[in-house]
Amino acid sequence: MVFMGSPEFALPCLEALAGNYPVVGVVTQPDRPAGRGRTLSPPAVKTFAQARGIPVIQPRRLKESQAIEQLHAWKPALIVVAAFGQILPSAVLELPAFGALNVHASLLPRWRGAAPVQAAILHGDETTGITIMQMDPGLDTGPILSQVSEPIRSGDTGASLSQRLADLGARALLEAIPPYLSGELQPAPQDDRRATYAPMLKKSDGELDLKQPAEVLAQRVRAFNPWPGAFTTWQGQLLKIHQAHAVTAQVNLAPGTTTLHHDQPALSTGAGLLVLDEVQPAGKKPMPGKVFLRGARLWAQTP
Repeated sequence: MVFMGSPEFALPCLEALAGNYPVVGVVTQPDRPAGRGRTLSPPAVKTFAQARGIPVIQPRRLKESQAIEQLHAWKPALIVVAAFGQILPSAVLELPAFGALNVHASLLPRWRGAAPVQAAILHGDETTGITIMQMDPGLDTGPILSQVSEPIRSGDTGASLSQRLADLGARALLEAIPPYLSGELQPAPQDDRRATYAPMLKKSDGELDLKQPAEVLAQRVRAFNPWPGAFTTWQGQLLKIHQAHAVTAQVNLAPGTTTLHHDQPALSTGAGLLVLDEVQPAGKKPMPGKVFLRGARLWAQTP
């Protein structure tokens, strides 16, 4: 068996597989610059695999000849994919006798694509889940083996929901593999008419449009925590917003006006106030909104 994945979300699946099956190799993304020093940081999956003595390759593109040659040398009967970040070419999909299975963080066909967890929170979904699917050359279009639902909690962030779905995905994967390999579990096609898409996020997606309602903005803050992160500008500098909540009271202030709500910093929006519970001013560490106000004397006066 070969595993393909990169971030923290993929780690529970690899741990589960390594504890129950012979994993002959891991394919993950190249090391990336991280932190203020921009030093190269390995994917979580690579760190775990190396600690377990599992061979690792990190091709920039899976179509590279060296990557294809290594996959042939490993001779996997099955490939398992979780948050790998690349579409598998047909040459890879056709290599294992049992094809490739993907652990996807949504109830397909809803939220195909790179950011299903964030999309579910952003659009106010009450439920999401995990889909175990058989991969084809399309973007999350393959037939479904199994699905497990998970409610979205009122305080869920992208981080908290991703972690629960990662653990749920590992359990669902272990349950699906034996009946799949025996032929008892047969894949069922997706209904393409019901498909929605969650495109890859960019850092710029985190900028808040304060003309939108406060409730929508609060969902955006939760969805984009920790990445790409929600932010606005104040006094010409970046102000990251890690936690916030909406107050629907009517306020006669132009969208984007800084104000106070019960001794907490707030921003007027297209409808209601966005109360800033935790912020991070430029060059400083995250802090509660009330602590931020001690050094932000010009923020506002209560309307």
